[in-house]
Formats: sequence, C-alpha cells, structure tokens
Amino acid sequence: MLILALDTTTRAGSLALTRDGNLLEVLVGDGERTHATRLPGDILDCLFRHALTLGDVDMYGVAVGPGSFTGLRIGIATVQGLAFAHNRLIVGVSALDALVEAAGESPLHDGGTGELRAAWMDAQRGEVYARLYRREDTAWMPVAAPIVSRPEEVLGSWRPHVEGKSVVFVGDGALTYASELEQALGAGVCIVRPVPPLAPAIAASAARGALAGLAVSPAGVKPLYVRRPDAELTRERRAGRTP
Repeated sequence: MLILALDTTTRAGSLALTRDGNLLEVLVGDGERTHATRLPGDILDCLFRHALTLGDVDMYGVAVGPGSFTGLRIGIATVQGLAFAHNRLIVGVSALDALVEAAGESPLHDGGTGELRAAWMDAQRGEVYARLYRREDTAWMPVAAPIVSRPEEVLGSWRPHVEGKSVVFVGDGALTYASELEQALGAGVCIVRPVPPLAPAIAASAARGALAGLAVSPAGVKPLYVRRPDAELTRERRAGRTP
C-alpha cells in the first residue's frame, strides 16, 4: 500500500511517502514559504522522484490538529481534494499522537513501572497544546484528553501522574519551555531535540488505522482544534454585545 502523509500543523510541516510500511521519502517543508504555495509542488516532485503519480497513491494520512488553524485547513483541504479526485480514503491523525510516536525509543524509564511521554506543541499566547501518554504493551496510550493551557497549569494538572517519574517531552512547546520543565521536574525530564518531522509517524498511524477500519471518505475528515478558532470566539463576543 502506497501512503502519502502530510503534516501542516507547524510553519515547516512535513511530507512522507511510504510503501508497505517502508519509508520511501520524508521531506521537511520550507518554513519561509506558506503551505498553500509549496504543497502542490512538493507533493508532485516527491512522487516524480519515485516514478509515481497521484493515481498510484492508495491512501492518505493527514495531521488533523491541534496546531495552526490556517495550516490545518490547508493540509486537510489538500488531502481531501486529492483523495476525492482519485476516490481514495483518508486517515486523520492527532499531531500529539504523532509526536509521541515520532520520538522513537527514549533513553529514560521510570523505575520499570512504565515510561511516560508528553507531547507539547507551542500554542502561542504563552500556552501549549499538551497530552500525556503511558506505554501499555507496545502502544502509547493517552492518560487524559488533550488540553491547551499555560505550561505551569498543565504541569499542575499532571502532577499526580508525573511526580517522581521520568518523563520524555517532545515538541516545539517542550523546547520553548525547556527551562520551566527542567525547573519543575528536575532530573526526571528529558526533552527530545530536535523536534522530529511528523509525516512518517502519520503514515505509520494511517496504515494501522486502515487495518482498524478508521479510514474515511474525504468529507469525513474533521479537524482537532482543542482551542476554538479566534474567528468563532470573536463572532460570539460580537453577538453578545448586540442588543
């Protein structure tokens, strides 16, 4: 199965092409150019380098959020258009889940009781998108729902889970707030540097999702915002001031 996966949750984002679980190529985008201007060319160039066309792609994977609202809309719309044109299915993947998988094998363990891993994405405004995970057998299982909040508030809500444990943090939010994490958790924190591209992990998740029956039609892909869009909040505020 040939899978094309996209991540547009950050300025650079990434693209991956896999066949039957083997990574053919991963391309990290140019953060100086918008996703809208470079994605079409990046996709076609990647396929061309492997003597493939869009018609050869069997399925698509895409990061559905959280992340930049504009980036998410562009990435999802791009995959929806390609899948619709060639009658293909899509698996939407949480960027937080993909971050945890993309981190690979970690150097830290919490005394043999099961390693913890935390995905932190910079949500701007002094906040992070975050989710905590625990390994169960061979899978990373979420401890709680994804949240968006200030770093100290996230750590406060996680304290019962992380106190006395070693935790591996991954994501640009972990890099932005590295000093706060190290101060709060001391020797128990490990921060993955640099942040790995997410597209290969999205492709792997999409393959598993297809086997689990999670692939959907283009219209079935829904964004995972976590934080509500600014435009929506602005409309509600204006409506509330209307006599």
